Amino acid sequence: MSRGSVIIHTPDEIRRIRKAAQLSALAREQIAREARPGMSTKELDDVAGAIIHSLGGRPAFLGYCGYPANICISVNDEVVHGIASPDRYLLKGDIVSLDVGVAFDGAMGDTAMTVYLGDEAEMPEPEARLLKGTSEALEEGIRAAVCGMHIRDVARAVEKVAKEYKLGVVREYVGHGCGIKLHEPPEVPNFVTPERGPKLQSGMVICIEPMLNLGTRKVFVERDRWTVRTADGARSAHFEHMVLITDGQPEVLTRV
Repeated sequence: MSRGSVIIHTPDEIRRIRKAAQLSALAREQIAREARPGMSTKELDDVAGAIIHSLGGRPAFLGYCGYPANICISVNDEVVHGIASPDRYLLKGDIVSLDVGVAFDGAMGDTAMTVYLGDEAEMPEPEARLLKGTSEALEEGIRAAVCGMHIRDVARAVEKVAKEYKLGVVREYVGHGCGIKLHEPPEVPNFVTPERGPKLQSGMVICIEPMLNLGTRKVFVERDRWTVRTADGARSAHFEHMVLITDGQPEVLTRV
């Protein structure tokens, strides 16, 4: 049911969305375990497609607005929407964003995480700060996603953590509603805007997804018309959870 600029999902829709979200979370974790130095991003994308199908879903991104891969694999200075390639090999020390969408039973799951390829104890300080700050920004955004609050409250919580970690906040790409369609209203920025945005209401499902950079917030789109990169070549991280707004505390649908 649409109420202006938000979608309020029915109990049956929420049941199906929960399942699709859980499948996307399970797929995310399995795909992350498969990522390793020496494999091409195309190999990893093929593995991702097989995992999603083995769980009973289908890759929600494949063919969406013409997107040509099963998931988005974005490496180092690639922010989001990276397209798998047989010529792009993962290396030790890379950071890799895995953005996973699963369609199941007429509903959608959408989630992302960024992993470091190597011994985490040996991770350089900038990368450790980037991954920790982006993950914490997501968690703070979730805490602010309480019924009666507004979208700007979520954005403020995310941006506050980003500033504490001295990370650039991408502005051109934001979170969004999700559920029956992959992208539903409202948009969920990671920075404070002049408008407070819609009020959070029970039955809404939103994707909160900080995209934070070690350098400038500025980005550009590659010639493939999909891959988004940082303008200064600095590394970027991306984490995403689907959150159901309830009359109580927010319910994170993509936790495992």
